[in-house]
Amino acid sequence: MVNMGVKGSMSFARFQKRKKKGKFFPAFNFISITDDCNLNCQGCWVMGKEKNSRMQPEQLNRIITETKQAGSYFFGILGGEPLLYKPLPEVFKKHSDCYFQLFTNGTLLTPEMAETLRQCANVTPLISFEGDENVADVRRGGKNVHQSASQAIENATKAGLITGVAISVCKSNLEMAMSPEFINGLINKGVAYLWYYIYRPVGPNPNYELALSPDEIRQLRQHMVDARLKYSIAIIDTYWNADGVGMCPAAEGLSHHINASGYVEPCPIIQFAAENIEEKPLDRLYAESSFLSDFRSCIQQKTKGCVVMEDPRWLADFVQKHEAKNTSGRKDELYKLANAPETFSHGSCEVIPEKSRIYRFAKKQAFFGLGAYG
Repeated sequence: MVNMGVKGSMSFARFQKRKKKGKFFPAFNFISITDDCNLNCQGCWVMGKEKNSRMQPEQLNRIITETKQAGSYFFGILGGEPLLYKPLPEVFKKHSDCYFQLFTNGTLLTPEMAETLRQCANVTPLISFEGDENVADVRRGGKNVHQSASQAIENATKAGLITGVAISVCKSNLEMAMSPEFINGLINKGVAYLWYYIYRPVGPNPNYELALSPDEIRQLRQHMVDARLKYSIAIIDTYWNADGVGMCPAAEGLSHHINASGYVEPCPIIQFAAENIEEKPLDRLYAESSFLSDFRSCIQQKTKGCVVMEDPRWLADFVQKHEAKNTSGRKDELYKLANAPETFSHGSCEVIPEKSRIYRFAKKQAFFGLGAYG
């Protein structure tokens, strides 16, 4: 609780002070430690690489150490499937002064692994839960995925872990995601927080037909605002501020993404970068990157939503202007981006302010990873 609550809030406060002084280092780093995964999800940006990458433990330790030196102690750990990365528990133990949010599909979250994470004492597993028995296998590209996720939740909560569930909301699971049966089922399992994303059609199999319409996005937003007053579980979103205005965490500078090859990207789904962590220390990289700086300023002026969805052609032009490297591991990614169809994002949604005073306060004063912004 000290690492997550106290240090996390202090990380956010330091980030705000840096911005006022004209200096930049993100409040939180999101790190993909491996491209390896045992599933094949619709809209996954990691799949289809010519060769998978895996971050070396010394690289991961250096990123964490340099981020701590900047006064930030909160990290999101992504993949692929991060539990395929064997050195991970030792990294958690080595940095016992930090808090880690572990994004996992849950298939490898056995009772033994849950106990290992409990002993680390600084990890929250965030388990993907993409649909019921009929939808989950299709969405995740595997077998018995719903059962595996349900078992992972049970294993994590039985071990006493603060456990979260994440759902990428699309047309095939929207009704389930908003249903009282789904939410109450998580509450009964001991889940502490439910994190809603909007499905983003990216990767080698984007499945654009799953993207939400403006009315469906409005339904989801209204549901979250109402659910915060109704259910005894924290409801987290990624896309709206306290006043109900859309936002992009990367554009705000709250977070950037370091992929498994060490490239620093605006966010996980924008797989282009101009810098690698091997080139210079992180503080210099963030201070000197015109690619990341221009991205933050340009997006603020262009949209409150997701530019990948709303205007992929503009993003392709921006990438070319900065001569950014294709970091997706797939060929012709720039061509695909330039020719991708436009879809609707949270920027298309009408303004629906928060009703809960607690959430309004959290989004203004607390920090990104604790549930203020998701």
